[in-house]
Amino acid sequence: EDEIPFDLPEGWAWVRLGNLSAAIQYGLSNSAEPQGTHRLLRITDIQDGKVDWNAVPFTTVNDPEAYLLKTGDIVFARTGATVGKSFLITETPYPSVYASYLIRIRLLGSLSPEYIYQFFDSACYWSQITDKSVGVGQPNCNGTSLKELFIPLPPISEQLRIVPTAQALLAYVAKIDAEKKSLLSIIMATKSKILDLAIRGQLIPQDPNDEPASVLLERIRAEKEELIKQGKIKRDKKESVIFRGEDNSYYEKMPDGKLHCLDDQLPFELPDGWEWCNLSMIGTTNIGLTYRPTNIEPDGVIVLRSCNIVNDQVDLSDLVRVKTTIRENQYVQKNDILICARNGSRALVGKCALIPDLGEPASFGAFMAIYRTEYFEFIVHYLRSSFFRSVFDDSNSTAINQLTQDMLKRAIVPLPPVFEQRRITETIDAMLFELNQMEKSLI
Repeated sequence: EDEIPFDLPEGWAWVRLGNLSAAIQYGLSNSAEPQGTHRLLRITDIQDGKVDWNAVPFTTVNDPEAYLLKTGDIVFARTGATVGKSFLITETPYPSVYASYLIRIRLLGSLSPEYIYQFFDSACYWSQITDKSVGVGQPNCNGTSLKELFIPLPPISEQLRIVPTAQALLAYVAKIDAEKKSLLSIIMATKSKILDLAIRGQLIPQDPNDEPASVLLERIRAEKEELIKQGKIKRDKKESVIFRGEDNSYYEKMPDGKLHCLDDQLPFELPDGWEWCNLSMIGTTNIGLTYRPTNIEPDGVIVLRSCNIVNDQVDLSDLVRVKTTIRENQYVQKNDILICARNGSRALVGKCALIPDLGEPASFGAFMAIYRTEYFEFIVHYLRSSFFRSVFDDSNSTAINQLTQDMLKRAIVPLPPVFEQRRITETIDAMLFELNQMEKSLI
């Protein structure tokens, strides 16, 4: 009685699967052979509950009858990422057998295979498989576990009534799930559109009383020159500068003094009061810390890595700490923008987050970069825009997915006046908050 999952209706009975099965059998260890006589069904051939039998490879079988698949058979994945998942054979257009990582159950003839198959997608099934698991948190789908499963068995007439009702409900759930995915896709597209409008100056109206961005850039330049004169910072010999010429075109002055006209690289017109610049003109960037596994210590200094950027926020749930020499410019500060600069996945390169007050010293890893600017609130949204992504994609011709220091420094920025930056970020934050709430309700 301690093993029975729940009470059953009148006329139902609990029965172990082994007593409902004509056979529970592991598959063949054969490999695919193009000239074989039978199709060899593998775990990878079952996608989204369907099989493209024309794509299933052939194999040669010495004793095909023992492993032949028939309509009404149920196969289980006994290993891999889909362990415990089942699949009902509803058709066999070709003589077919099944591979070793699958288990086949052939039910007795007085049962509805569709009803039993639906049980294998239930919480009752998964809780039993998990309880019988040998590994920690990993369902262990093997023949012994399957034989011992308790099945809630209704009369055959009720089995046949349950199946179409359950299928209709599951189809309805699948439709809802598809609509949720569609809504999530729309939300993601809306977020992208908001950022795109924001950096084009089309999200909110301009205020002609705002101090123009050209005045801001001139003030930043003068302050930087004064700090260089005082010896507090060094001149960046690799820095390029963007300016508007007398012909109203924008030019980039390279470190060697050469001028490049940027007209072909500027995809849209800026509103009055805005200016094109690059990231090196309004902030600084640094690459991160290289350390060895032997430097990792539980009481060392935090090193932020790509995994610490989750949903555009800094996540401290998976931290590495090190004890090694760390340069001053390799420590992070509050409101620095942490950027993934190198990753095996191209999609992850460029993801970023504002660093909060961590309450203790912290550095960042060698595959990361830090961008530091007074205008972090607007710039972090710019870095998440499709426009910056296009700058990265156009510049990154190397085989390695990376965002180099030069690419960061030279990235072209549409810069609004300071007060407009604040209004833009307030509007973005309010809109994204609402969209994130919608997204959470759908997950």
